[in-house]
Amino acid sequence: MISRIHRFHGHGSLRYVYQNGKTVRGPLCSIKYSRNERRKSYRLAVVVSKKVHKSAVKRNRIRRRLYETYRLTASDIEAYDIVLTVFHEQIAEMPIEEVHAMVKAQLKQAGISTKKS
Repeated sequence: MISRIHRFHGHGSLRYVYQNGKTVRGPLCSIKYSRNERRKSYRLAVVVSKKVHKSAVKRNRIRRRLYETYRLTASDIEAYDIVLTVFHEQIAEMPIEEVHAMVKAQLKQAGISTKKS
């Protein structure tokens, strides 16, 4: 799980990202992001709706896997507000290496990652 300083608090911040952020869309999820000059580190929210899967257990599993992936790549992420929206339940069953690769590719495409490899 990611630490508390990397989480959103309240709906106002999310609303700002939804209205003013840029989007990078992949086949299973999309990243909506906005630069945050007031912070020194990133903030992240993972949104998994009931349309993805009816079971809260599955939705929470998807959420936990994505939070863990971002936690492992935290040193490479600049000070952005990031909202990750999941479209497909396939993420819950994917090998974790594929999830890591998908997230890194989307971060690189968005220009959020500081790592230039």
